[in-house]
Amino acid sequence: MASFTQSDDLQGAAFTDVNLSGARFVRCDLSGVVLRAAEVAGADIDAPWLLAGENSLLVNGVNVAPYVDAELNRRFPGRELRLADNPEALRTAWAAIEHAWATATDQVAAMSAGTADLSVDGEWSFAQTLRHLVMATNTWFGGAILGVAQPFHPLGQPNAEYETDGLDMSVFSATKPSYDEVLAVRAEHVAQVRDYLATVTAADLAGARKNPWAPQYPETVLSCLHTILEEEWEHLRYASRDLATLS
Repeated sequence: MASFTQSDDLQGAAFTDVNLSGARFVRCDLSGVVLRAAEVAGADIDAPWLLAGENSLLVNGVNVAPYVDAELNRRFPGRELRLADNPEALRTAWAAIEHAWATATDQVAAMSAGTADLSVDGEWSFAQTLRHLVMATNTWFGGAILGVAQPFHPLGQPNAEYETDGLDMSVFSATKPSYDEVLAVRAEHVAQVRDYLATVTAADLAGARKNPWAPQYPETVLSCLHTILEEEWEHLRYASRDLATLS
């Protein structure tokens, strides 16, 4: 089976009468790709940056991005609040994500022992997903919003290497934690954001911050919170997808 990696530059390549059935594209830039007379039955596209009003995905000339966004809001009540822009709405948005994740963890608790550590198609397990959200909270809340110099908890699950260039990986534990440990640390981080939102003001939200991965780009407290909410909802979507497969 042919394999192409980051070192292979296929920009502008033309594929004519090529059989790509069953191919898998991971962390690939397919923006602007054009398919004509293509058989796509059964294709599975996961594009977390496909947001209504910002990007488009044309299928037979129809921009389906708004429909996808609306359907995800229907499936995940409260997701529509992820871009809330005032303190009270943000508190409501966080309560919604807490409720949604509580439902997911209850589902895992009702499944076979060890389910939280099972992977589907090489994706993160449920426990790893929670660990990644610990790191996301450390990055965008502890580091970006609070300005903690070394915000990372050892239990956190780092991103793919291309997103963590220069990150001191030694801060992360080399030992796999138990699921109970993951739940406890995750609960602490959720509470940190909840407590912060309980007293945040409109003036606080406008405070200037730096992007933790690209300091040259300005952020605000509000934009950092939006990133946290996006991380929460997107990874809940991934986790729910895989739990459906496992069940």
